[in-house]
Amino acid sequence: MSPATLSYAVPNLYGQSFLSMTDATPDQVKAMLALAIKLKADKRSGTAHRLLAGKHIALYFELPSNRTRVSFEVGSADLGLNTVHLRKEEINLGVRETIADTARTLSRYVDAIMIRAGSHHDVSELAEHATVPVINGLTGLHHPCQVLADLQTVLERAGALEGKTLAYIGDGNNMCHSLMLGSALVGLNMRIATPPDYEPQADVVQEAEALAQKSGASLTLVHDKYEAVTGADAVYTDVWASMTNKHEAEERRKAFAGFIVDQDLMAKANPGAFVLHCLPAVRGEEIAHETLEAHADAIFSQAENRMHAQKALMLSLMLKQ
Repeated sequence: MSPATLSYAVPNLYGQSFLSMTDATPDQVKAMLALAIKLKADKRSGTAHRLLAGKHIALYFELPSNRTRVSFEVGSADLGLNTVHLRKEEINLGVRETIADTARTLSRYVDAIMIRAGSHHDVSELAEHATVPVINGLTGLHHPCQVLADLQTVLERAGALEGKTLAYIGDGNNMCHSLMLGSALVGLNMRIATPPDYEPQADVVQEAEALAQKSGASLTLVHDKYEAVTGADAVYTDVWASMTNKHEAEERRKAFAGFIVDQDLMAKANPGAFVLHCLPAVRGEEIAHETLEAHADAIFSQAENRMHAQKALMLSLMLKQ
């Protein structure tokens, strides 16, 4: 790939951490999405932007990963950024030493830290004491990097975000939280259908509603998946039991029975509507096999977009302007 200078704008979040979608303004989120789309086109044309050459990012995985690790490692390499992979048994956050000490030590070695962990509180504490940007690669409360890729995919496929409607079917989990906040920031209408007692956290709902009022988006919570999907431009689902609640898997199968995205449900959506899934998927539970395959191009483009959206994010946080 031939090196090139960047001829378009990079949102200036230099030195900041990114733990939630609300750590960027609506304009900054939209600018990151535009940048991600341009970086994607450049990568496909063989144009490289090694603007972070000589910098280092630590990638800490307390929870297992496929898409997060590979997308960050390859995306970092595209930007000339060196990655340092840290395993749980090496860091053991908050056990071998205080989180503050870990943050201050790593800040002396690297230029940014990406962390994927169960406790959002621990990640927030790490960011509080770090003197370099901390990126939330996933916590039990939020998954903002995934949502940057999700919004990029909706923008590419629907042609716009404002005025479009995204339906979410499933658990009111970390994915749902970040999708609510991200959609509200950019003016994307969102309808959420969960079983009773599995709604998203009330405080996150309130935060998203306040953002939606400013952007003109709507946010609707229901328990009927058909009500949520009728007239939607995109339909999103996620596993019923995530990594942080696998012990509830059997209980959740009973509670979520019927909350499957299938061809019958998709018939209620707008013509041309597509399905999104952050993966990995449990075919036959939250999504029917034939539905996943019918929408595989959208779903795996969404997975690819993790790399492009995260490159835009890393440039925004790490490129001094």
